[in-house]
Amino acid sequence: MGAQLIRRQSGSGTRRRRRGHSARMAEINVTPMVDVMLVLLVIFMVAAPMLVVGVPVELPRSAAGALPAQQEEPLSITIGADGSIALMTTPIAADDLIPRLQAIAAERQNDRVFLRADGAIPYERVVQVMGALNAGGFHNIGLVTETGGPSFGADTGR
Repeated sequence: MGAQLIRRQSGSGTRRRRRGHSARMAEINVTPMVDVMLVLLVIFMVAAPMLVVGVPVELPRSAAGALPAQQEEPLSITIGADGSIALMTTPIAADDLIPRLQAIAAERQNDRVFLRADGAIPYERVVQVMGALNAGGFHNIGLVTETGGPSFGADTGR
């Protein structure tokens, strides 16, 4: 016999009387769960920009728009101000670049690679690295720049 509610009519309205133990609450309080989820959201929003890996370079400015996002983590090649090359965040010798790129291209589904080059290095070095990327199996090269560069009179509103 569980808890029962008995209603009796009296002059002042209805009364409820319980027998036995108190009834269990059948509702779930979601407020603590929502609080925890909001705290986690804020933590991830603050931490996400810090997770971007890269070698510090002074990128040139351009009026070009951003490329669409992709499923795989993008492969990034960085050319530093001194001409050094880094594959993601790992420095790599120029002679080892093509074999390493060929090994990576064999494992990846996408042939997109992002090339970040310091604005102070000669254009010749950028073209040499682009040739190595092409020889390594990456034909879809995106040049990474900072926004807000000269638009040369073009309307940049899309």
